[in-house]
Amino acid sequence: MEFTELVDYPIPAGTLTEWIPSVGPHASTPEDAGWLPDDRPTSYVHEAHLRRTLARPSAGRESWLGTAFDIAGPLDTAAFRRAVLAWIDRHEGMRSNATVDPDTGVLSRVTAPVGTTDIWVIQQDACTQAGEVYEHLQHLFDEYTSPLVWPSYAFVTLEPTGRADGDAAPDHFTVFFAADHSIIDGLSIVLIAHELTRLYEQETTGAPAGLFPTGSYLDFGELERTLCSGVDRTHDAAVEWATFLGEDGGRFPSFPLDIGPVPEVPIPQAGLSAWILSPEEADVFTVACRRAGPGFSAGLMASMGAAAAAVSGAGRFRTVTPMHTRHDPSWAASLGWFVGVAPLAFDVEDGESFDAVVVRAGAEIARTRPISRVPLDLVAEAIDLHDTPRFVVSFMDVRFAPDARTWPDVNARALRSRKYDHDVYLWVHRTPQGVNISARFPSSEVATAAVHRFVAELRTVLSDVVTTGTHLVRARSDLTPTLRN
Repeated sequence: MEFTELVDYPIPAGTLTEWIPSVGPHASTPEDAGWLPDDRPTSYVHEAHLRRTLARPSAGRESWLGTAFDIAGPLDTAAFRRAVLAWIDRHEGMRSNATVDPDTGVLSRVTAPVGTTDIWVIQQDACTQAGEVYEHLQHLFDEYTSPLVWPSYAFVTLEPTGRADGDAAPDHFTVFFAADHSIIDGLSIVLIAHELTRLYEQETTGAPAGLFPTGSYLDFGELERTLCSGVDRTHDAAVEWATFLGEDGGRFPSFPLDIGPVPEVPIPQAGLSAWILSPEEADVFTVACRRAGPGFSAGLMASMGAAAAAVSGAGRFRTVTPMHTRHDPSWAASLGWFVGVAPLAFDVEDGESFDAVVVRAGAEIARTRPISRVPLDLVAEAIDLHDTPRFVVSFMDVRFAPDARTWPDVNARALRSRKYDHDVYLWVHRTPQGVNISARFPSSEVATAAVHRFVAELRTVLSDVVTTGTHLVRARSDLTPTLRN
């Protein structure tokens, strides 16, 4: 599944309908509405996100993740409404609201029981231009997904304009969904198309949805608080992060190439999405990595290290990598922000073999993986860290996600909001359709050239391994950036 911004999704003209959840909209108090006090705390990352957004509200305005996908047949509004309500009842996090009192700083939560949610259904006038549809969706998701209010998510359906050969009804409709990152993560996003489609089919055909049981993200947050209590600067995670950051004067590592100065006025980042391996090539690459010992993820990081050495001369590859925290089977189909991050650093020496780098990368991933279970925001408090990650590499293998093989048939895609930061994020997804790399980076000529150059070199490394079974690391001795033709 590709991971891009909304602007890169093929959106036709048509009629939009908004589906906005509500709980007791006409009640005078939260209790009368159906909200119940809930003493379960948020996860650490959720709380940190709330506090950052409260301090700078604009930071939460565009921090959403989303998805888009088609469902066959004309839209049955009554059935879709029931499907959305069933989905909300399935995931407790979608019926819960955590807030921070702006005066006292106290964190609190209320949760609505199953069956108390309603849906505001708002049909817009038909849009004759695709650009109108895009602008409406972008504005709605930016405005309706703040973590400071409930709901911090919204569904929208799009019924495309009828075909030019007459008034025939469209043979499908498109579902768009967005939610603030505080209640959802990348894996959550790839589950939604399957779940909502199955629930909708259940309502229209009577066929059981057959969804996996799911645990509550609220329970995860409570458990995390118990497991991660007592973290101070002597904790293994704090010591590891302090050592890692100490390699760069207490800062997170930056992208291997210069991305230019921070602009005086924040501007939206640029992005790219490219398929870098076919399914068959990914299998061959995996065999080469396993011959060295570790598997695909270690080989991917080793390839990035080799690419960084080739374009920058760096003898050490350093990045921050997200890792899932769904360590209990009950969380496998849950929606929430089940993500920690780990430091990753390993040497890449000129003239050494790909196998040697894979072994080193694999050992480092295994060594630092436990660190990701301790929330970075908790570590930051312990070591008085105020910097934020500047270069992040994420990898997910989603080949076995439900209905993953049908994603191209239903135009399924993961979406992210616009960003204005001065950093580089890379996401690599291994899917049944192959391996995709997505990136966001400053939209300057310097940064664009740097990221495209790095990705081009990464493709060269991967191609060498697929073709020959190995790759010889060549670290450039000249550090002056030059573009590849």
